[in-house]
Amino acid sequence: MVIGVLALQGAVSEHVVKLQACGVATKLINELSDLAGIDGIVIPGGESTTIRKLLVREQMLTPLKQLVKSGLPVFGTCAGLVLLAQPDSLDGLNGQVERNGFGRQRESFETELTVMGWSRPFHGVFIRAPFLTRVETPAKPIVTLPDGRIVAAQQANVLVTAFHPELTDDGRFHQLFIDEIVRGRG
Repeated sequence: MVIGVLALQGAVSEHVVKLQACGVATKLINELSDLAGIDGIVIPGGESTTIRKLLVREQMLTPLKQLVKSGLPVFGTCAGLVLLAQPDSLDGLNGQVERNGFGRQRESFETELTVMGWSRPFHGVFIRAPFLTRVETPAKPIVTLPDGRIVAAQQANVLVTAFHPELTDDGRFHQLFIDEIVRGRG
């Protein structure tokens, strides 16, 4: 199994370390030809507008969008969530996103999160994070804050988090992506 990590901008090496700790091979995705031979892809956090512009520049936006639509497993964190929820970007999640929904950099925070189906909390690291104001079928929320903001969701081949699981010592979200999204698709 080979999981690609979009390496145009953002928290690339952190995702590579997490995925390798889960026992999978990784491949950095820098150009269109790199998309060949992967079983899934991680779209990391960073700056969503910059990542989108780089995807366009490298002629990867439309092919990647088509791969997501055809069922390629994808895990988007922070900016990755934004790109997957925007119809004019990757359009892989049926939901409405609020970019920088918690405010500027100084409003970044960490908190314990209750994840549907998990017996212990997950430590969420939110850095200038987005959130989902709503998701619609077939998407389903898997982490919702007490105020109703959705910060993690899943839809068929897509997993998204508004926070940065790659910046914690906890590999459960990466393992969830591998076990339920990548291996579970067949």
